[in-house]
Amino acid sequence: MSIKLVASDLDGTIIDRNNNISEKNFKAIDKLHEKNIDFAICTGKSYSVSKKVCEQFNANFGIFGNGTQIIDFRTGKELLRNTLSKEDLLFCSTLAKRYNFHIHLYTDNEIITEELKYMDLRNFLLRNKNSTEGLKFKIVDDIIGYIEKNPIEVFSAVVSTESAILPSFEKLLSINKNIVYTYISKRGKYRDTTINKDYEYLNISPLHINKNEALNFLATHLEIAKKDMLAIGDNVNDLEMVKEAGIGVAVKDAYDDLKNVAKYVTNASATEGAFAEAIEKFI
Repeated sequence: MSIKLVASDLDGTIIDRNNNISEKNFKAIDKLHEKNIDFAICTGKSYSVSKKVCEQFNANFGIFGNGTQIIDFRTGKELLRNTLSKEDLLFCSTLAKRYNFHIHLYTDNEIITEELKYMDLRNFLLRNKNSTEGLKFKIVDDIIGYIEKNPIEVFSAVVSTESAILPSFEKLLSINKNIVYTYISKRGKYRDTTINKDYEYLNISPLHINKNEALNFLATHLEIAKKDMLAIGDNVNDLEMVKEAGIGVAVKDAYDDLKNVAKYVTNASATEGAFAEAIEKFI
């Protein structure tokens, strides 16, 4: 097996949960470039928010919004762009409001919300840090009315609640065949320590959008096989790409579901340079 592309999540993988970056990781990325191995950042964040940190890492490709947008940094060309339609946004927002759940939206450079409360509050508190630098926040009185009146391009919507996500809510959400969603728990050992709160959320994207599908696109674009890719992450939105890559790696403090499908789990945490450990072991 000859690795030709390394794809890595940002938050909790290369950037630790305190938004710090180990110097070991920069050296590991330098090693990739020395060996002419392509390096792709693969994050749920938008391009405009992640652009500076991608430049810091000298990445070849950027996969943003969990695969809603792909940028070739070598040429500056946008290879893929996929956003939620106004109809799908209204569907998700109306359903969330019916259950009194919180919803916020991600555009190119904004979070749109009625109130900073969960992940949007976390991003606000971490603004001007490595993973949220440049992100703007638009507080609106009525998110449904805002969607109806404004021509916005939304890459993903996030529905959050402190109570359990009711099965009936997911059942209703699944009626819409234009969208996909990922459930993530921020409870117990996964508690959001930035805002000191337990909650759960659904990340909603256009159909066929996830990090693994984005890597499939890059495999075709670069004419390489998935077996020649190494993918590393920490969260459940990294699960498919870690499972399907030739070498799938979970960091030490990753979600258990991800560890269960990974071919290797690092001994180091993100803070200790988990990414660098994976590169040293397999490259």
